[in-house]
Amino acid sequence: MKLKQFKYMDYVNVVIGGVLFAAAVNLFIVPMNLFSGGGIGVAQILRTLISGWISVPKGLDVAGIINFLINIPLFIMAYRSISRKFFIKTLLNVIAQTVAFTLIWIPETPIIDDVLAACLIAGLIGGFGIGFALRCGGSGGGVDILGVYMAKKSERFSVGKLSIVINACIFTCCAILFDLATAIYSIIFTACMYLTVDKFHYQNINMTAMVFTRNPQVKNSIMEETGRGVTYWKGAGAYTDNETFVLMTVINKYEVPQVKKIILSADPQAFIIINEGMSVSGNFEKRL
Repeated sequence: MKLKQFKYMDYVNVVIGGVLFAAAVNLFIVPMNLFSGGGIGVAQILRTLISGWISVPKGLDVAGIINFLINIPLFIMAYRSISRKFFIKTLLNVIAQTVAFTLIWIPETPIIDDVLAACLIAGLIGGFGIGFALRCGGSGGGVDILGVYMAKKSERFSVGKLSIVINACIFTCCAILFDLATAIYSIIFTACMYLTVDKFHYQNINMTAMVFTRNPQVKNSIMEETGRGVTYWKGAGAYTDNETFVLMTVINKYEVPQVKKIILSADPQAFIIINEGMSVSGNFEKRL
């Protein structure tokens, strides 16, 4: 029952994350005439460029709708090449963003007069929202989808590297089309946001778990319930000379509580050693 409730809350949190990100942008960034990075940044630039041709009610931002349209081909990629759960959670997040971007009214005058303070506050709120979605196995769409896809195809790519390249292009356009100050403050907002994301999204921090147990079924439970591989060998305690099984598996940081629960349920006397920040190469599945 608790497991089902946890999975249900993942979908709720993905939606909450999308609303928080949109609120941060609409309430603090747009009134300052600044821009975000990633797909929403592209949507904001397009919205600004076409605003002279299309009549939009004051205070209403169509960037969310443009962002959703940009994401449609990326949704197809996520469904076909990444995973169905990732696709559903990302779709929910982007829908929540679209609705929030459209409904959250943009203040005519900035809530905070200081541009730097607005960037920092928006970065904290927006980063918390995106990190929330990533921790629950989804994403904010756009660059995140493309980054996850390319990271699964090649070890040379990562979401972070791709984000840097695309955001560099977006902010260069901001500097050319608008002014340098707009680009600089937009960079500050985006940098603060991704630093906050890193504090909440830690699934891709690799961990090594070494387990000492007398129950041979522990290795099977880990493989069946997490899908991770396990290497084991037989050993013996130096003091008691009793036979024991030594297991080793590589997981991400978000899976640590689950793995501990699996091990201790099978053997409450098991001894577990966890090491953080291991470099892994080979057949190791990257998961959001």
